Amino acid sequence: MMLTSPAIREGATIAKEQAFTGFGCNGGNVSPALNWSGAPAGTKSFAVTMYDPDAPTGHGWWHWLVFNIPGNVDGLPKGAGDAKAGLMPKAVIQGRNDFGADGYGGPCPPPGNKPHRYRITVFALDVERLPNATDASASAAQIESDLGSHTLAKATLTGRYGR
Repeated sequence: MMLTSPAIREGATIAKEQAFTGFGCNGGNVSPALNWSGAPAGTKSFAVTMYDPDAPTGHGWWHWLVFNIPGNVDGLPKGAGDAKAGLMPKAVIQGRNDFGADGYGGPCPPPGNKPHRYRITVFALDVERLPNATDASASAAQIESDLGSHTLAKATLTGRYGR
């Protein structure tokens, strides 16, 4: 599989437009457009996550958890991470990020840290709907468990952001 974005290049700095608004950060909090291709036969749905493994929490930081994306979809438009904007296909669920909100929460590392890595991953899944993560209140652990059991293929794009 391949994952691309017009807003984020592999290993490059993520634009302020995608950075979080709040917690001392003053970005636009706009989720990037994403495009994927090369899903294997048998793909019934997709999930997208954005994770910061460098967050000083001992377990990283979840910025975006999206699942139940129909298998005929090959991308998400810019701004789709705004849970109230209505830009996601029907049946898609945006889980609660570690900022405590549904939908996208952009990069916002502590000031003075080296730039953090933000891993955006698309998962091709063998189920139409995740069996245990059934709504937006699903924990990251529930979503991860379902993804671990139902992933056919995945692709990751990593950007960096610091302040």
